[in-house]
Amino acid sequence: MTLDDLAEVIRARKGADPDSSWTAQLLAKGPEKCAEKFGEEAVEAIIEAVKGDRASLTAEAADVLYHLLVMLAACNVPLDAVMDELAKRQGQSGIAEKAARP
Repeated sequence: MTLDDLAEVIRARKGADPDSSWTAQLLAKGPEKCAEKFGEEAVEAIIEAVKGDRASLTAEAADVLYHLLVMLAACNVPLDAVMDELAKRQGQSGIAEKAARP
């Protein structure tokens, strides 16, 4: 499954009955809850990275990507918009890009 595939599944569940899927339940709770869940998963990934547990980090990274896409969907930000932003930054030093931010 690609990130595009996953983003499409999440988008399709946006208006679904919350009793029908975990994704629909999260989205029904709104952007704040989706952001909170993303933050929790990010912290869990950080913990596994620090511990050096590759298998657990892999699983947590999958959770982070999923919850990032759910949060984006809850905020009506398509994955394509994020990919376009990354494309704009390509070929540019990260230091220069950060310095150019308002």
